[in-house]
Amino acid sequence: MSQKRDYYEVLGVDKNATPDQIKKAYRKKAIEFHPDRNPGNKEAEEKFKEAAEAYDVLSDEKKKQLYDQYGHSMGQQGFGGGAGGYYSAGGFDLNDILNRFAQEFGGFDFGGFGGATGGRRQPRQKRGGDVRIRVKLTLEDIAKGVTKTLRVPTFMECPECKGTGAKDGVAFATCQRCHGQGHINVQQQTMFGIQNAIAECPECGGTGKVITERCPHCHGDGVERREQEVTFSIPAGAQEGQTFALRGKGNYPKGGGVPGDLLVVVEEIKHPELIRDGADLIYNLMLDIPTATLGGPVEIPTVTGRARINIPAGTQPGKVLRLRGKGLPDNENGGTGDELINIMVYIPEKLTEQQKATFTAMASESNIKPTEADSQRIFSKLKHIFD
Repeated sequence: MSQKRDYYEVLGVDKNATPDQIKKAYRKKAIEFHPDRNPGNKEAEEKFKEAAEAYDVLSDEKKKQLYDQYGHSMGQQGFGGGAGGYYSAGGFDLNDILNRFAQEFGGFDFGGFGGATGGRRQPRQKRGGDVRIRVKLTLEDIAKGVTKTLRVPTFMECPECKGTGAKDGVAFATCQRCHGQGHINVQQQTMFGIQNAIAECPECGGTGKVITERCPHCHGDGVERREQEVTFSIPAGAQEGQTFALRGKGNYPKGGGVPGDLLVVVEEIKHPELIRDGADLIYNLMLDIPTATLGGPVEIPTVTGRARINIPAGTQPGKVLRLRGKGLPDNENGGTGDELINIMVYIPEKLTEQQKATFTAMASESNIKPTEADSQRIFSKLKHIFD
């Protein structure tokens, strides 16, 4: 399939489908195109993979959010392509899909149509556990995006036995219970009636072979804990709690198989002066009475440094000044947010005798006290505070 179809179209659901509806739709498609039901049918196999890819994205809240926003270019938003990218239909391993499907829905052979590999399944590949790390980002990091290199402790493949757990990686014998298949057949009541279901061989754990002599380096586990260096990029506009997946960078499973994923969770460091509101930034600016009355230049913080703005004469408390494009990248709507300057005016609590005299003299001036029209005009501008 040279051009990917819309994931919602693949599963036959709309964008407002619930997780349960998505799961049921995938199950229906997977059963329809399951290799055991369509032996030797390459087109059905591709559709089976396509449905698995769609389900992998739409069943995950974070991936679904990125897909709804970026479509099939979602993989370019931080972790595109290669070992760290999202799955694609061509990149899915068929046995991995079959194993996941069997774990979630049960493994059917549909009345003995034969396995996905010409009547016999390949031994199951184990998958290692995911590793979750939190990465602290400043607003400055989030504004421009950031690439980080970290050393992450994970369980990695034993170099002596190549992850097998067997001495020199070769001290194996064929499992006598499953005869090297990694699974055994059992009868099971399914939606199709009594069927021959496939279960993991309890003797070899689904590998099809047993260790005759354990690796002395890892004591037969096939893994050792050590740090691996990982480089990844967080796209501009990332949000608190957003999770990105680096495929295959998690724990290697005991006894061999495929590694899990490294899940990178964004932790936003609060800025000392700026408050984040989605893609917008808010700064509370406290003015003294002379500046609010007479106007003048003031210095304010922005996400890219300090900036000077001019305060108009007669600026009232509660007025909001907007610096367009001075916020953060808006990944939901596109473009960049704004910085909102929320004006407050400081009323001094203690005055000298001279200051008291000055204010007393001013109080008698006609333009010092607000008229009813002035009050209504100012209150109407402050309505946003109470909405």
